[in-house]
Amino acid sequence: MDVIYTLTLSPSLDSATLTPQIYPEGKLRCSAPVFEPGGGGINVARAITHLGGKATAIFPAGGATGEHLISLLADEQVAVSTVEAREWTRQNLHVHVESSGEQYRFVMPGARLSDDEFRRLEEKVLAIPRGALLVISGSLPPGVKTEKLTSLIQAAQQRDVRCIVDSSGEALHAALAPGRLELVKPNQKELSALVNRELTEPDDVRSAAEELVHSGKARRVVVSLGPQGALAVDENGCVQIVPPPVKSQSTVGAGDSMVGAMALKLAQGASLLEMTRYGVAAGSAATLNQGTRLCSLADTQKIVDYLSRS
Repeated sequence: MDVIYTLTLSPSLDSATLTPQIYPEGKLRCSAPVFEPGGGGINVARAITHLGGKATAIFPAGGATGEHLISLLADEQVAVSTVEAREWTRQNLHVHVESSGEQYRFVMPGARLSDDEFRRLEEKVLAIPRGALLVISGSLPPGVKTEKLTSLIQAAQQRDVRCIVDSSGEALHAALAPGRLELVKPNQKELSALVNRELTEPDDVRSAAEELVHSGKARRVVVSLGPQGALAVDENGCVQIVPPPVKSQSTVGAGDSMVGAMALKLAQGASLLEMTRYGVAAGSAATLNQGTRLCSLADTQKIVDYLSRS
């Protein structure tokens, strides 16, 4: 199995709480907060660990919130490689309203990264062993231009590091610029923006994904389709996996669980079908949990078994 690393440029310390109801101006009494690590690549590394694999999370950490984040990852036995940052790691807030079942996600801006801090993160990436998988996931923080992400991916690929990207907007466009990504996971809206046209029919989605593969931008494209699962394309074909109906408690962490599961299978040399099935199963497993919890191995395996039989 190949070694897996993840890169999170905008990590977070996530806090989740419950409140009976939500209304303006009054004091909203909340339950004791539950703290969890946050940020795309960090959650991918956590999901891989939950599924029995190993991954090292590379990220900047600053202040007391950064120390708390590192401590939480140690509790989960997730390996880390950090760069000390001047600005404190951001703290996000997730509020679940008991009376309505609604969720509110208050997402703070990422801590600004200086040129020197980015350079030190880049040095850690370029020290990754040849042939390893690198999952770059999440948003770009203030102070990091898209050109830096493009050059980082180019430099990693020149060292035979195989890159997986899960991002959006300008960061996703920048990540695709060097080409030859091992895997990219846009949703339908993001894929539409990448090919610069509306995708209204299922065949449109498949054609757009095939376009990215045939243009050499990515070896595999997996389009997440929400309750409809995912459509996956590589140079040899196309598969769609539809998850079983489950009672969703929260969609937070589903995408990161999906990417983590697919990275794990990719590292094991799995087929497109097996990789996508495991990814959809892990994403569905994450929705069974309230708050920000990720997939569990037991739930993921149950859904994989169901998908294998259907």
